[in-house]
Amino acid sequence: MTKFDYDLFVIGGGSGGVRASRIAAQTGARVALAEEYRMGGTCVIRGCIPKKLFVYASQFSENVKDAAGYGWDFGDAKFDWPTLIANKDKEIARLEGLYTKNVQAAGVIILQDRAVFEDQHTLRLLNSGKTVTADKILIATGNRPTRDLGGSHVIPGAELCITSDDAFHLKELPKRILIAGGGYIALEFAHIFHGLGSHVSLVYRGEKPLRGFDDDVRDALCASMQQRGLEVLLGCEFTKIEKRGDCLHAETNKGGKVDCDQIMVAIGRTPNTMALHVEKAGVELGKKGEVKVDEYFRTSAPNIYAIGDVTDRIQLTPVAIHEAMCFVETVFKNNPTRPDHAHVPTAVFSTPEIASVGLSEEMALLKGHTVDVYKASFRPLLHTLGGREVRTLMKLVVDAKTDRVLGCHMFGDHAAEIIQIAAVTLRLKATKKDFDSTMALHPTAAEELVTMRTKSYSRAP
Repeated sequence: MTKFDYDLFVIGGGSGGVRASRIAAQTGARVALAEEYRMGGTCVIRGCIPKKLFVYASQFSENVKDAAGYGWDFGDAKFDWPTLIANKDKEIARLEGLYTKNVQAAGVIILQDRAVFEDQHTLRLLNSGKTVTADKILIATGNRPTRDLGGSHVIPGAELCITSDDAFHLKELPKRILIAGGGYIALEFAHIFHGLGSHVSLVYRGEKPLRGFDDDVRDALCASMQQRGLEVLLGCEFTKIEKRGDCLHAETNKGGKVDCDQIMVAIGRTPNTMALHVEKAGVELGKKGEVKVDEYFRTSAPNIYAIGDVTDRIQLTPVAIHEAMCFVETVFKNNPTRPDHAHVPTAVFSTPEIASVGLSEEMALLKGHTVDVYKASFRPLLHTLGGREVRTLMKLVVDAKTDRVLGCHMFGDHAAEIIQIAAVTLRLKATKKDFDSTMALHPTAAEELVTMRTKSYSRAP
């Protein structure tokens, strides 16, 4: 019988890899994990956590504006970028230490190294030059921002742009920043920099941002951005980017010309499989470089698995963690468990927030549902004295035949907190009657979800 160094070797110390290695080790397995950069991965080090801290920072300026209507005068508010960066770095270092401590406490060997495949059971550690063997190998390397602005067409000057990774380490707050993209990362950073005082322009090649979200939510976001003074250039793509003195100069296919301090590219992310040499182990990749897996995370190599963003399915931290738990149940506890990717709530931390769970109106129609739609748009109580024109939108998509709530969507303050709980109701197959018979909690924004009694309209496929 072949003797391996480890029962499980995990490549990647992000949310999925950390959870899988720790829980697998608790079953008695001999586990090692290789992370070439910092423990915690994208979410902790250069994604969800530092981004949310930046979101909080960006919203204090609005809180100060609202405070005047309530009798508060804070004088001249000033923001200091280096203080934010330093305190963010301190918190991320603390979290990284906790991740490392918890993994080691479970008995996992952490190797600060880059691991690449030599064959189906062998990995080479590039820093040390050593090789290790494992019975089973889990690929949990996540993904990274792409700088590919033009697909097969190379855009001159694209190398001058930063990505979301770089935004967390800028030496100073840009006075003017141009952001390319229409996904959640682009929209979040557009609002972050705007709230911190930068002049923001957003360039997106589509007709409106956030493809895949409900159209009413997308429209509410666009209206809000315009009202707030963010410049949104739709149907536009870069044709040239160049350095001119101390600033960057960008030109678009519609003749637009913008001078700015920084240009951020937030147009997508690419699975981290480059130079991993998975071909040596017989692991098949998809068109985007993603690791192809079956419903139990198995790759084309029988002893090699993959979870999280590197599989390019649902790019969310809780999904990677859920998949990690399912992987351990399947492989180390002899309890085949498939991930449940239905009713996954998601949020965009713009200002205000967007959050959604279930089917959009458009997707429900494509799936053959006849739908009843309930909508409420209102000015939140906070802003009645605050004086700013801020709107909240809530929407329920209901199957007209069964009365089951198919989707719940919100644009407004604390949307993510509200939709998290709404996700439970959708998993339990709640009906509109269930919502209607639930007592409202007053005065809250969330009560609108159970007081929308008048149908806005119906639509058939």
